[in-house]
Amino acid sequence: MRSTFSIGLTLIAAAAVLSGCAMAPAAPATVSHLDTVQKAAVLRICTPGDYRPFSFHKADGSFEGIDVDLMAGFSTSLGAKPEWVKTTWANLLPDLTAGKCDIAVGGVSVTTDRQKRAFFSAPYMVNGKAPIARCADVAKYQSVADIDKPSTRVIFNPGGSNERFARANFKQAKLTLHGENVTIFDEILANRADVFVTESAEAITQQKLKPGLCAINPEKPLQYGEMAWMLPRDDVAFKAYVDQWLHLQQAGGDFQRVMNRWLK
Repeated sequence: MRSTFSIGLTLIAAAAVLSGCAMAPAAPATVSHLDTVQKAAVLRICTPGDYRPFSFHKADGSFEGIDVDLMAGFSTSLGAKPEWVKTTWANLLPDLTAGKCDIAVGGVSVTTDRQKRAFFSAPYMVNGKAPIARCADVAKYQSVADIDKPSTRVIFNPGGSNERFARANFKQAKLTLHGENVTIFDEILANRADVFVTESAEAITQQKLKPGLCAINPEKPLQYGEMAWMLPRDDVAFKAYVDQWLHLQQAGGDFQRVMNRWLK
């Protein structure tokens, strides 16, 4: 039988442990970007700025496009002003995860690889992969199989879903990595490349801007795709706010007015 003294010591020790647990400071709660953006009155937005019609960095330093217009309204809803953080497609996700911005936009495709490291907003557009080529060659490049031939020169920009699509689907075609998304279309016009596979919306926009180039079956893309905004992972409150704001813009008609401005 244990002595009364021994039992007493055990109870005192247990009480000390419980007391210590009760007095230990609670782990600080994670602060949402929903709060920090409103407090700073600034929304930091990462974008490559080279992807019409979503986000384009103009010569005067300003930005224009679908996501630029939407971000203006979204920032206002938070009582903040937009602050654009120029990046590249290769650095878009690393910059977001490093905390250099609060949100990443500019024609971002939803992918499971990105989902591993970030949240996505609710998708706001279905926008699959479509080829763009010289108009005289449209009949030659109707499918992945048509494009994937040794004689075809496929060009693509680095760091995003366009590069992943090209490397995954074209095993026989000659692949060329081109660092400037803005000038990639000129390479096709100059006959230094034959095909670029990008999102349908960009293909449609560029055929208007670059006479001689034609989007190939943009209404029937080679691969299904969705566009969304990329958000910091695990910030549930911020994602909920972003999704609700998007929903209200779509339901109220303001979202479609922005789309019509850039796509019609």
